[in-house]
Amino acid sequence: MQRQNPLSSLLLCVLLGIGLYSGPSLTPAGHTMAQEEGEPKTRRTPALRSKVYEQLARAQVLADEDKVSEALAVLDNVKDKSGSMNSYELAMMYNFYGFIHYNAEQYDKAIQSFEQVVEQQPIPESFELSTLFSLAQLHMMQGTYDKTLAFIERWEALNGGEIPAKNYLLKAQAMYQMKDYERASRFINQAVKMVEDEGKVPEENWYVLQRAVYYELKQPEKVRDVLVKMVRHYNEGKYWVQLGGMYGELGEEKKQLAILEAAYQQGYINGGSDIFNLAQLYYYHGAPVKGARLMEQAMDEGVLERNLRNLKFTANSWALAKEDDKAVPVLISAASLSDDGELDAQLAQMYLNMEKHDKAIASAQTALSKGELRNPGIVHMVLAMSYFSQKRFNDALNELALAEAFDSSKRMAQQWRQYVQSEKTSHERLQAELSS
Repeated sequence: MQRQNPLSSLLLCVLLGIGLYSGPSLTPAGHTMAQEEGEPKTRRTPALRSKVYEQLARAQVLADEDKVSEALAVLDNVKDKSGSMNSYELAMMYNFYGFIHYNAEQYDKAIQSFEQVVEQQPIPESFELSTLFSLAQLHMMQGTYDKTLAFIERWEALNGGEIPAKNYLLKAQAMYQMKDYERASRFINQAVKMVEDEGKVPEENWYVLQRAVYYELKQPEKVRDVLVKMVRHYNEGKYWVQLGGMYGELGEEKKQLAILEAAYQQGYINGGSDIFNLAQLYYYHGAPVKGARLMEQAMDEGVLERNLRNLKFTANSWALAKEDDKAVPVLISAASLSDDGELDAQLAQMYLNMEKHDKAIASAQTALSKGELRNPGIVHMVLAMSYFSQKRFNDALNELALAEAFDSSKRMAQQWRQYVQSEKTSHERLQAELSS
């Protein structure tokens, strides 16, 4: 019966989920390991003898039962007799040390043990290859990227033939961590191409790395292209949002809106900032009603706070859509949170347009009282027009005189003053005629 080293499956989870370690099997007594299937005929290895196998198997059982100290004690007992052991037996012993240290998360000791494995010669080539690759992965995990590259190159030198895509991936990971983005790009591109050329889809993390490399190289078009693949193959909300962001960065705002709207319809737009960004896109692309409704819903559901920014933007969206009745209550809430009079001035203008002159006057006076207005002359003009509509001609003329003091409203105020004065004279003449 063969027992598979549990490290072979555990290392599948190392790093980015690309572990390819497949440790050798303990071989029953009497079975020679002189030549592994598929190995060069020139490499011959000694057999694993029964007495050594039994001790290693015992250590493995203890390790599987989480009896780490007992398992190490068994291996130490085996090591005491290392002078009489052949290269394959020594390699298997160090392999078990490595396995136990790895499970105990003693990665430095695990690495030291696995490095001892490949120093024992001769050993089966498949055993050496799998250990070299595991060492490359472990050094990657420990951040010793130069050693990752060294061990993967040893693997390639021993293996010969075409370099597998997984090797290019591991090299790309190391180069990315070393901030050598140009070389990382070449390696990850080759890895992805090899898989895609076979009509297969690379693992998700391969695209993640490729996207990150392009981002560091400031190649937004290529970042976008990778994200298109990620959306197509993995359909995760974060990739839709990121793709929308890249279209925006590239100035392709119509595509940005289309992508983010599709993401929203699929339930992928949930965060407050993403919802606000989508609402802004609606606003700037002539769909303010959609933006306003989106904002209202988000605030009602508590996804967005009813703060000054959100209320102001929502009110402006309703106003742009000429939905003044819906804009006014939102703008009132926003103005109540503002220390300056800008929103009250905007509210006064809106009331004037709606011919609600009492409210326009009240809001304009509040705006002037709060102050810090960008264009106070316009607020005086709103007051003048509202007073005029109520036939309060003297009040209107007083406000027009104040408006004339500002460059932005001087010309308009002068024109209106002549008109208001004329209307005042006509009104007074009519009143005089009626009273006589």
